[in-house]
Amino acid sequence: MNNKELNDRRLQATPHGIGVMCNFYADKAENATVWDVEGNEYIDFAAGIAVLNTGHRHPKVIAAIEKQLHTFTHTAYQIVPYEGYVALAERINARVPIDGPAKTAFFSTGAEAVENAVKIARAWTRRPGLITFGGAFHGRTFMTMALTGKVAPYKLGFGPFPGSVYHAQFPNELHGVSTAEALHSVERLFKTDIAPDQVAAIIIEPVQGEGGFNVAPEDFMLGLRAICDNHGILLIADEVQTGFARTGKLFSMEHHRVKADLITMAKSLAGGMPLSAVSGRAEVMDAPAPGGLGGTYAGNPLAIAAAHAVLDVIDEEDLCARAAHLGHHLVEVLNNAKESCPYIADIRAQGSMVAVEFNDPQTGQPSPEFTRQVQERALKEGLLLLSCGVYGNVIRFLYPLTLPEAQFRKALDIISAALTR
Repeated sequence: MNNKELNDRRLQATPHGIGVMCNFYADKAENATVWDVEGNEYIDFAAGIAVLNTGHRHPKVIAAIEKQLHTFTHTAYQIVPYEGYVALAERINARVPIDGPAKTAFFSTGAEAVENAVKIARAWTRRPGLITFGGAFHGRTFMTMALTGKVAPYKLGFGPFPGSVYHAQFPNELHGVSTAEALHSVERLFKTDIAPDQVAAIIIEPVQGEGGFNVAPEDFMLGLRAICDNHGILLIADEVQTGFARTGKLFSMEHHRVKADLITMAKSLAGGMPLSAVSGRAEVMDAPAPGGLGGTYAGNPLAIAAAHAVLDVIDEEDLCARAAHLGHHLVEVLNNAKESCPYIADIRAQGSMVAVEFNDPQTGQPSPEFTRQVQERALKEGLLLLSCGVYGNVIRFLYPLTLPEAQFRKALDIISAALTR
């Protein structure tokens, strides 16, 4: 079987709405390397969209899943509970940056976690309204599409969306939006769209993912926390993409002096197994009545076992420090490339959550064309990169934090050549 034959089958068997970036098909993977069905080798700087901070098939994750396979694979936690779920909740509660005692509930996907955070916030506040930000990405379900601040391709043709959702500006110096203007845009919503006493929560990614890896400034987070405290609004941090050592901390919110009331997480939580969670202040998490939270597969035993192993690996291999180390060297390469690549408009980083934005040097406008060229050049040399950004003009780097140093250096050489040729 070759890639072309598989692609022909895909076109016949699956809908066009499932966009596929690569024209090759995975056969096996190990740490930061993927081999396709024809034996071609790729360095994986996509990691399943930030899911594999601990790499493909980490031995400790494999061992944990295999051990769980020999006991049971499913009971539905809310029917027959199990100790692994409770123990993982205890571990996360002890480390999540929440004021006071915390509680955690598990689900399957990032979108499901965000949906449940909304439910919890509404149950606690008895209010309907939600404020989020332009450029945000929170998922593909109807509520999370409404929260998402990027139309194409996520919202095209799918409306109408749930109401009581409002978008404010996210600070972005490159695009001319200051912290003061972004905070003012939140306050303006209280005058033009919804009274503050009708807002249940403000939901924010500490570093926007699909929006272009835009890092929330400290003064912006302080301002949002003050607005929430003044009006009895909950602050929800969506850490689905930023969590589990990617930013140099276990959670991105640890970079800030303020704390959220609820935090959503998924992606790298379980090393490739489908698992998500909502953690928050205990009294807030207890607002929904018994039966109000859950799901048939929520907190699947295999995924729970994998997540325990992921937390062990993060600690034992010091992946937070590793993220800071790798991110520092990648930023150095990108800064050096600026001298010979006039398309580079901005470089943004928090630990190993790194991105480079491209504008046309003649017009100053976003250049998705150059972004695609960089991706294509890198792919020809065996390096898989992802784009993002409202204008599709940002390359984001999502390598496993466990990749070998020599392989990382090889990837940096490919990146440098792709930017400067």
